[in-house]
Amino acid sequence: MTGRWNSARGTKIYAFLLCLVVILGSAAAMALFKQHYDQKIDTLTRHIEALQEQINSGGSGGKTATVYNLANTEGLSVPEIAEKAGASVVGIKITAQVKETGWFGPQIYQQVSEGSGIIYNEEGYIITNYHVVGGYASSESGHIEVYLADGRSAAAKYIGGDQQNDLAVIKIDLDNLPVAEFGSSSNLRPGEFAMAIGNPLGMDLAGSVTVGVISGIERKVEAENVADSLIQTDAAINPGNSGGALVNGRGEVIGINTIKIATTEVEGIGFAIPIDYARPIVDSIIAYGYVKGRPAIGIRGTDINEMTARFYDIPRGVLITDVVAGSAAARAGLQKNDIITAIDGSEVISMSALKKILKQHQAGDEITITYYHYQDGQSRTIKLVLDERR
Repeated sequence: MTGRWNSARGTKIYAFLLCLVVILGSAAAMALFKQHYDQKIDTLTRHIEALQEQINSGGSGGKTATVYNLANTEGLSVPEIAEKAGASVVGIKITAQVKETGWFGPQIYQQVSEGSGIIYNEEGYIITNYHVVGGYASSESGHIEVYLADGRSAAAKYIGGDQQNDLAVIKIDLDNLPVAEFGSSSNLRPGEFAMAIGNPLGMDLAGSVTVGVISGIERKVEAENVADSLIQTDAAINPGNSGGALVNGRGEVIGINTIKIATTEVEGIGFAIPIDYARPIVDSIIAYGYVKGRPAIGIRGTDINEMTARFYDIPRGVLITDVVAGSAAARAGLQKNDIITAIDGSEVISMSALKKILKQHQAGDEITITYYHYQDGQSRTIKLVLDERR
């Protein structure tokens, strides 16, 4: 009886001691875990403090601040850039009476178009895209209204435009205008900060700001009536942004937003006209109402593609559909239905190719045109002195 009791008592004591060891071991483990945890927290806290100090020094937060600080040298925050540059970006609303003939005879309805612009100087001249206002320039019923970021508005007058580069100038009469600060587009590098400011989808979203980077420079886009060399950006550019500002990290305008590639296959590919390219054109429009010195042949034409050329057994080139009376083409003897095939020995197979060659010349230059004469089917060559295009 006593032996059994002693055995049972011994078993209980052993179990107690075992539990005590386990408890003490767990406490030691917990102590070690707490020490390791405290070290991790301390390290994380130091990282957060360092990051916060970096963010505060850049004046902005998050990932955008990190990218922005690499491009900015003036210490402006992203909101400060938007405030500085946004004041000079305006909304443009064009209203015109459009006449169309339908099933019930002629009908007149009101057409409204909206875009953006940039205040160029204190005299009230505003830069925008030709496709925003140019189509209404000759309309007697066309009315252009400009809306400023400070709440003011004014009627605008169309001054002139450059369709082939998608640039135009309008003018308002208001005092104390917030004129844009212009930078340079000649030394841009891919990866630099970029901000697009404008009115996507119209005045309801006026002054919208999108942020990205310079994705590429000297881009060439196969489209009619765009500048030869464009700035590419991933800052969102949408309908209504046309004519608005692309600005750098100092709030300076470096480009004029013009087009984007809009397909389901791509995202974030927009383009702006470099400001260094645009300013001489804008200055000429302000001074003369057109781009002075630009050459013109004096024809209207259309492309003859390879299929059409084979079907009619004629050469590829530019078919002259009209000759402007008194123009260089008329004086040189070119006629409607002639086909221009070369200029100065360079093959011409499209209007875009013809325009590209003309951009290398000035008004007053003499060029040699090779053409197919429709009446006798013979190839001929003439010399022509270029007019000034107005």
